[in-house]
Amino acid sequence: MDRRDARGIIEIDSELNKIQDADLLLERILFEARRVVDAEAGSIYVREGEKLAIKYSQNALKEAELAPGSKLIYSDFSIPIDEKTVSGYVAKTGTSVNIPDVYHIPSGCPFGFNPYYDEASHYRTISTLTVPLKTSSSSLLGVIQVINAKDKKGNYVPFSKEDELLVSHFAANATEALLRAYMTRSMILRMIKLAELRDPKETGTHVARVSGYAAEIYDRWAFNHGVADKTKDKMKDNLKLAAMLHDVGKVAISDLILKKPGRFTPDEYAVMQAHTYFGARLFDDPQSDLDRIAADVALTHHENWDGTGYPGKVDLFTGKPLEIDAEGKARRLKEAEIPLPGRIVAIADVFDALMSRRVYKEPWEPDQVYEEIHKLSGVKFDPEVVDAFFQVKPLIEQIRLRNPEHEEKEEEKPKPAVEDTHGR
Repeated sequence: MDRRDARGIIEIDSELNKIQDADLLLERILFEARRVVDAEAGSIYVREGEKLAIKYSQNALKEAELAPGSKLIYSDFSIPIDEKTVSGYVAKTGTSVNIPDVYHIPSGCPFGFNPYYDEASHYRTISTLTVPLKTSSSSLLGVIQVINAKDKKGNYVPFSKEDELLVSHFAANATEALLRAYMTRSMILRMIKLAELRDPKETGTHVARVSGYAAEIYDRWAFNHGVADKTKDKMKDNLKLAAMLHDVGKVAISDLILKKPGRFTPDEYAVMQAHTYFGARLFDDPQSDLDRIAADVALTHHENWDGTGYPGKVDLFTGKPLEIDAEGKARRLKEAEIPLPGRIVAIADVFDALMSRRVYKEPWEPDQVYEEIHKLSGVKFDPEVVDAFFQVKPLIEQIRLRNPEHEEKEEEKPKPAVEDTHGR
């Protein structure tokens, strides 16, 4: 797309409005902002109180050095909303800043440039254009920064006045899409909080981790299978939200079982299994692809690849078997009978459970967990999904670091010694 093509800008706006998950939308906003002004790199931050938290960082030059299908890993950090950094200044003042060369910022500017990341990554930042993400009522949602504009010959050039207009227009429209995505997430999180009132294990951080794991596992699975980008992106968007609702059916299970401080008896375990079809029942009248995928996830994320899981082929409203096995029980699903979203969330959920503290167990050591996942390939889990899981292991670990179990996560996060990943 020619960056001056107004029709192309409108098409991007339309595509952004179709994305439901806020995190995936932020990633796409950064990508499209870079593309529209031919920027080699960039970062996007969201406002968290009086700080800006990094959400995504992209760098086409560095990404080209990675193996196909791999993604950049970057530090998770935040910077104050003040005038000391470019991003902080833009957030504080609500005005855009266009710098032709960050190593020659005029002495009268209140902000400076920290060259640490360039030195550590062997990358040279030259030009930056930093724009606030503001709502129509001037509330700050975040900041987007594009880095190193390139001309048609691939030479680095400053961002132009026209670039400023393009990114500012893009940011304004993207912010409206982002508000809608935040509203969608807010509604889902309310459902999660309802489940959390019933089941203390069903926390916001748990579902955030499972959701994040599932999205990255699917992304790699889709790459391995040559799934077209448009199909992949739509499925990833729906799966990320659906995975958050994998255990929502627990709201229908008795507190005596949900909050039992120990392992279940066989009878209690049978009652607990009903949360799968209780959850799927919420989406029994599907209005969208999200509803259908959420139903599949809720119903089948405890089915096993070898056919030993639950609940099997049951009626969603009675729990009675629709098909009978040799033992007179509901016939279990196996292998490809299990919908792909269920097979993916199965491994994401088990991984997080093993890594986490429960009332009946301490967290396993990471090496033990990874060994267990390997061991269960072809037994509990789809082998191809296990392969994808291990291929995105660094991303899985990053997601876990970003969503720690305790509320005091800001204090628990390791802080970089200096600003990292374009903390401009």
